[in-house]
Amino acid sequence: QVQLEESGGGSVQPGESLRLSCGSSENIFNFNSMGWYRQVPGSRDLVASINVGGRTSYADSVKDRFTISRDGAKKVVYLQMNSLKPDDTGVYYCNAKILRRDYWGQGTQVTVSS
Repeated sequence: QVQLEESGGGSVQPGESLRLSCGSSENIFNFNSMGWYRQVPGSRDLVASINVGGRTSYADSVKDRFTISRDGAKKVVYLQMNSLKPDDTGVYYCNAKILRRDYWGQGTQVTVSS
């Protein structure tokens, strides 16, 4: 069973940065893609993703502020979040996709407030 564990969330002020980490129990190159989703009341939306070939994709709202990256040796995917805004607040979930299955971590809270 694939296990994903997020860390790095917290409470920050607007303009500050956070780096989220997602540790995987499996080789991350076994997955078709991995990504980060933000959960707010009523929706869970894709923030950023990276596929097995290294191609990245971002939600328009985070382009030029967030960067997704990975370290295969450590089996970790990161989300560097800069210039954080109050609208970035939410629970961030790590996701891994393989074939038709989705795996999720338990989520980490990010709160951006002055």
